[in-house]
Amino acid sequence: MTPKPIRIIVVDDESVVRDGVVAILSFQTDMKVVGEGEDGVKAVELARQTKPDVILLDMVMPKQTGLEAIPKIKEVSPDSRILVLSSFAESDQVYQSIKAGALGYLLKDATRVQLLQAIRDVSNGQASIHPSIAMKVIHEIDHPSELMYTADPLTPRELETLKLIARGMSNAEIAEELVVHERTVAKYVSSILDKLHLANRTQVALYAVREGLTDQKTIPRR
Repeated sequence: MTPKPIRIIVVDDESVVRDGVVAILSFQTDMKVVGEGEDGVKAVELARQTKPDVILLDMVMPKQTGLEAIPKIKEVSPDSRILVLSSFAESDQVYQSIKAGALGYLLKDATRVQLLQAIRDVSNGQASIHPSIAMKVIHEIDHPSELMYTADPLTPRELETLKLIARGMSNAEIAEELVVHERTVAKYVSSILDKLHLANRTQVALYAVREGLTDQKTIPRR
């Protein structure tokens, strides 16, 4: 059976950029654009109406910025994954986007191949951050190492799971690696987020790199 295409909305106030991205996606058999918008308000409206798999979101837009729109999008369509597509590589903006709920951050000078891979990764629930800015945001995560060793530290299994998340592995892949049920992995992930006060898998992956829990230099992609 042919898998369903990744349903995407593209939100950018620059029509040339938006049209270009839509044109690229139109040639992909595993992707389908289900909406286009020019500002954060429209992004939230489209998310509510279409419940897309992935939202490509610009940061600097009129009426409502991408950063302002992210938490509102998560409210109306919590299962949608957000991939920021921005011209700005400032670490604070990247970190704030991830903290708000974005799963990926890509620069607009990325190649077509990088864009398509990032969409597929984010659709699968994997962190996707442009390699040139990944290391910059690691130092913005203000959760010191001591969090790992508080009164409620990570269990050995949770620590293993954290390291595998940092390698870009999905819950299904982690379950296969640890020889446990996927639902068990989901519980591990939930516990990790709760104990470390992190919001999503992207933050977990960055945290692992920052704390030296993986030998990866960037957030890997499959």
